[in-house]
This record gives sequence, C-alpha cells and structure tokens, in this order.
Amino acid sequence: MNRPILTIVVPCYNEEAVLSETILQLTKIMDHLMEDSLVSKNSKLLFVDDGSKDQTWKMIESECEKNSFVTGLKLAGNVGHQNALIAGLETANQYSDCVISIDADLQDDINVIVTFVEKYWEGVDIVYGVRDSRETDTFFKRNTALFFYRFMERIGIKLVPNHADFRLMSKRALDVLLKYKETNLFLRGLVPLVGFSSTKVYYDRKERLAGESKYPLKKMLAFAFDGMTSFSVAPIRFVTFLGFLSVFVSALVGGYAIVQEILGHTESGWTSLVISIWFVGGLQLMGIGIIGEYIGKIYREVKRRPRYAIEVDRFSTQVVKENDRELVLK
Repeated sequence: MNRPILTIVVPCYNEEAVLSETILQLTKIMDHLMEDSLVSKNSKLLFVDDGSKDQTWKMIESECEKNSFVTGLKLAGNVGHQNALIAGLETANQYSDCVISIDADLQDDINVIVTFVEKYWEGVDIVYGVRDSRETDTFFKRNTALFFYRFMERIGIKLVPNHADFRLMSKRALDVLLKYKETNLFLRGLVPLVGFSSTKVYYDRKERLAGESKYPLKKMLAFAFDGMTSFSVAPIRFVTFLGFLSVFVSALVGGYAIVQEILGHTESGWTSLVISIWFVGGLQLMGIGIIGEYIGKIYREVKRRPRYAIEVDRFSTQVVKENDRELVLK
C-alpha cells in the first residue's frame, strides 16, 4: 500500500495568540508520521482563515514561505466554524487520501493523530476523536453537554457523545459527506450518516493555551438548537403534544367549572382567567417560534446560496506546483 497523502485541516478565526504554537506542534506530528512512513511526503497542513480580524492570515502566509507543510485558504468573509471547516475539507479532498480536522486552540490531543493514521492503515474510514472525560469543563457545561447528547439520542439523532470535530475521514467517506449540500451544516450529525467503517480514539482534552473560546454559552446553545432542528421534527411534534395537552386540561377545567356552577359554588375572579390566557398564549407563541425556525431553515435552503467564498487558495496552488515539479523530475 502506498503511503497516503494526509491533509490536516485547521479552521482559524482570530487565532494569532495560539497559531505559532499550533503550527509548531502539528509540524512535529507531521515529521513523526513521515519518519514512521505512515503518510506521504506530500502531506500538508491546511489553515483556513475564516475572515479573521487580527493577524491570523498574515501569520499563515508567513509560515507558508518558511514551512513546506503549511498552506492556507483565506475565505472572503466570516462564514462560521462549520462552513469554514467544510471549505477546508472540500479543498483538501481534491488532493488527499485522508483528511483530519482539528481546531486551532490545541485543546485536542494532537498526539492521537498518529493513532488516527494507524487506524486508517487498518482499513477504517472514519476515526472519531472522543473525549475520555470532561474534567476540564465547569460543572454546568459538563452536565448540559451530557443532557444534550442524551436528549439528541432520545429524539432519534445519531451523534457520537463527547466528540466535536476532531476526526479522520478517508477520501471515499469524505466524497459521500460532500454530497450533502444543505446550507444548515451540523457536521457532527452528518458524519455518522455517511456510514463506512468507523472507530473511536479516546483522549484527554487540555486547557486552551491562549486566547478566548469561540464558543461561549450563547453560541453553544444556538449551535445545539440548530443541530436539533436540522435533523429532527421532534420539537414540532412536542408543540403538537402540548397543544393536545392544553385542550385536554382546558376540557377538564371546563367540566369542573360547569359542576361548580351547578352546585352553586362559583365565585367571581380574574386570576384563573389571566393564568389561562397567559398559558395558552405562551404555548401559541412557542409553537409559532419553533415552526418559524423550520420555515427559516427552508428559506435558507431553497435559495441555494454558496456556503463560502474563497479569496486566496494557497493550498491548491502549492500542491499543483509540487506535482508539476515531480513530473519534471521524473
């Protein structure tokens, strides 16, 4: 078996504080993989700049000139982590036998990349990097994450618990993933749908070296809700259930009111009336909001707008040059 061409895709957004160390450590891993003859000498590190406002892209360009492994992809604007990641995956897939995705903050244990590639040599198409524990998280984040995975499983969404976007995919698995053209990307839910052979590699997640997290609580909640509504109609069914439950409770209360009227025990008051109005009104607004979320997703999908625009592609240019040079030498 020929040594596979590996591309490690790293989405970046305002990562100047950690980028130098990330490049250094990933370069060491790439050297190690080549020394052990696990990957081809044409393997690359692809850093995708998602419209950063700091010096991230300048640092990537500078490293491209000094480090033969480093290449860059600059997006025309900020399109979000998932779109930036898919941009890198699509670009890398053209020239790679397998692709690894990892965040730039160095919280994922890059040492297990070697194990990822070893699993690929064994014939595994998808290797998931899974956190062995969540001890570095706060109590709130740890328990909300646990609730999220359990809830998603209950409503029929297949996810790999404690797995983010740290994974290896073979070319044929990635080819299938890229056939999913939806605008509302939730890769953690899409990848398990691809099928093919898969396995998990467990690791301990580390603290972020520098900079700020790109996923504060607000974004985490939005990301979770987006994933839920992208893969399941359970929220709409839940609202329907609440509607039937409300009608049933109203019927019981109405029957009770009639009995009280017959027995002459009624008393005038507005409390029960106001509570009923607020209760039913709240249900209606919640139902409209959830239905509106789905309609909004349909609206974005039917427009078929591109998910990203590439301003500079140093990856493809560099790979083509190297291939041409090899042909000349041959």
